[in-house]
This record gives sequence, structure tokens and C-alpha cells, in this order.
Amino acid sequence: MQSRTVGIRDAKIHLSKLIKMVRKGSEITLTDRGQPVGKIVPIDNGELSLSVRIKRLENQGLLEICSEKGQGKIPEAIPVQKNIAQIFLKEDREHG
Repeated sequence: MQSRTVGIRDAKIHLSKLIKMVRKGSEITLTDRGQPVGKIVPIDNGELSLSVRIKRLENQGLLEICSEKGQGKIPEAIPVQKNIAQIFLKEDREHG
């Protein structure tokens, strides 16, 4: 992850540019008179809904939604327990 330090004054002037950098994974440390006071960091994709993550992939040109007939709305993700894959792997290794 790329990191950058920016003064508050410059951050106000270039906020749109900084937000674009954060969307691409960069982390911005904000300073006031040379002292760190805060950070702008990307949101963990796990915190975003499936539809928002898919929209981001579309906007980045990494995903194209099929427009064939019969293709409807993307269903909501089924909520599952955190780390469920690791739990299943552990159980499999213990009983396998």
C-alpha cells in the first residue's frame, strides 16, 4: 500500500486527487504544522456490500455485467460467520 503525508492546507486544495489515490489503495497521513493528526485510508472491502464492491469493479473496468436476457438483479450475499472458511479447514484437518 502506498503511503503519503500531506499538510491540511494542501489536503483542502487537492482533496479530490487524494480521494482518487485512496480509492486505488493509498493511505494519506494528514499533518498540521508538521505533526500527524489523522489518516485517510481505504475502507476494507469486507465492510462494503456485494453490490457496492461489484459497482467498484465495474467502474475500474475490471468487471462487465452481462446484458443477456434473463440476467436480473444480483442477489444479496448470504451472511455467514466470520472466518468460516478457516473453521471448516481446521475441522477438515482435524478429522481428515
